[in-house]
Amino acid sequence: MKTLSEWLSHCEQLHPKNIDMGLERVRLVAERMELRLSCPVITVAGTNGKGSTCAMLEAILAESGYRTGVYSSPHLVHFEERLRLLRKPVDTTALVQAFERVERARCDPGAEVSLSYFEFSTLAMLDLMARAGLDVAILEVGLGGRLDAVNIIDPDCAVITSIDLDHMEFLGPDRESIGREKAGIMRAGRPVVVSDPVAPQSVLDAAHALGADLWRLGVDFNFSGDQQQWAWAGRGRRYAGLAYPALRGANQLINASGVLAALSALRERLPVSAQAVRSGLAMVELPGRFQMVPGQPALVLDVAHNPHSAGALAANLDAMGFFPATHAVFGAMADKDLALMLQRLNPIIDRWYFCDLPTPRAQSAERLAAQWSAINTRKDASARVFADPMQALQAAAAAAAPADRIVVFGSFYTVGGVLKDGVPRLAAKQLNP
Repeated sequence: MKTLSEWLSHCEQLHPKNIDMGLERVRLVAERMELRLSCPVITVAGTNGKGSTCAMLEAILAESGYRTGVYSSPHLVHFEERLRLLRKPVDTTALVQAFERVERARCDPGAEVSLSYFEFSTLAMLDLMARAGLDVAILEVGLGGRLDAVNIIDPDCAVITSIDLDHMEFLGPDRESIGREKAGIMRAGRPVVVSDPVAPQSVLDAAHALGADLWRLGVDFNFSGDQQQWAWAGRGRRYAGLAYPALRGANQLINASGVLAALSALRERLPVSAQAVRSGLAMVELPGRFQMVPGQPALVLDVAHNPHSAGALAANLDAMGFFPATHAVFGAMADKDLALMLQRLNPIIDRWYFCDLPTPRAQSAERLAAQWSAINTRKDASARVFADPMQALQAAAAAAAPADRIVVFGSFYTVGGVLKDGVPRLAAKQLNP
């Protein structure tokens, strides 16, 4: 019997392309497996905010007593994080058994199907969800929507979060093209929640053409708030006096609003109480989304990996107040708009610690430093390069004063690299004489 790591290695070698958009191959294997989800399904697509939206849906529905399953990607440290059943990572043994079932279906004699790593693992996760006796399944799109492997499952409700420029080589050159791909998760006559405040026209047109039940932020639902609390209203339903979500950052209210719209749209099948909404939002957890780790210096972990999320991170860091110096551990994929990401954070970052990442897609630390140097106009800023995120974090912690802060961002690999041995607890050298 193969171990999980052996199965993952097997999946990486099956298909000539790491990303191969299309549903024909994955749908064929799913049909051979007779794969069906018998519970309500919520599918979430978007450029940023997908993970937070899934986590808030999961928390509120679990607080209502429902048996929840969430499939999301990528993972931070362990592959098993990609599937949470009843709010816990999937059991490794069960995952290995699911990989075996996918392989048997894929290798039908005379008609073997080539699957990408993502397609193979998605089928295994969906198979486990189908067997888990769930009350609700929450599926996060990996890339795009229309041709993503999770789209072989018909959702009862689709949620489209913020849309921005990312993965343009696969999804198109502008927000309208990208929005058209995300809109592929909609289904005729079923609710679709669009929580992007300035939704591409292509998304709205697709909803109307399909006859989907469109819930649009600013039209069908809205939110308001002050420094103490916030409120949501939509289609005859209202929540007032809500505490802010436990996930930090100004953009989380937009995500939470989309979550409440989705739950309102599904209330006949999945009723939730106001108390479950309050408890779920208060208790939701998701590592690496503006995650603040207490210590001296303060540590912020954020998987921001494109210009839009980098801009949100910059705004959130700015709202934290004054710190004598801000240190940044940064590693990122080479196919991102790195110059724009660096420009958005450079006014806030005093010391950069660029790092290599363990994937061929990553930009080298040396090249990141060169790109930063090309856009930097600050005489008081500096940069160094490191072989991995943990070495970079250790150097930042050694250089930082107790009142400083360190932010780790740029990729799931960057944040995962500093979390691989657990959440770091920092104590500046001045505190350890």
